Amino acid sequence: MSVKPIIIIPDPLLREVSKPVTVVDERIVRLADDMLETMYEAPGVGLAAVQVGVPVRLLVLDVTGKDEPDNPQVFINPQILWTSEERSVYEEGCLSIPGAYAEVERPAKVRVSYLDRLGKAQEVKADGLLATCLQHEIDHLDGVLFIDHISRLKRDMVIRRFKKHTRD
Repeated sequence: MSVKPIIIIPDPLLREVSKPVTVVDERIVRLADDMLETMYEAPGVGLAAVQVGVPVRLLVLDVTGKDEPDNPQVFINPQILWTSEERSVYEEGCLSIPGAYAEVERPAKVRVSYLDRLGKAQEVKADGLLATCLQHEIDHLDGVLFIDHISRLKRDMVIRRFKKHTRD
């Protein structure tokens, strides 16, 4: 396993729609393992493959607390099947937008289908932090960033700050 560099805005790859994984093979499993190592090192609770420069529909998560044992999860070709009408608000951040945080409102519960690291079809019903993280990371696979869910003024301020840093 190896830690991969995380791309940050305004890298245009973050706005691309990721391609489906056609075969769950050793290469995909190794990528998932590298992504988990990268996510833990960062540290973060979720990471999409596109954030390490590989635009395929793969994400990893671990939403356990600091005093709990790690619970790494791999989602290949995740798809949101259902969202609740009930909403929740979490302060979100992103490894591709370091230092930026904002409250984002999303559906409180979701049902997601995906393939696991063995290529077996799975389905999960999630709420709380897991539901938020799944939506956040699936957004990445669709070229959407959490700042797209906040006011234009706040989003423009974040983007300007990062564009300034890339010029320096």
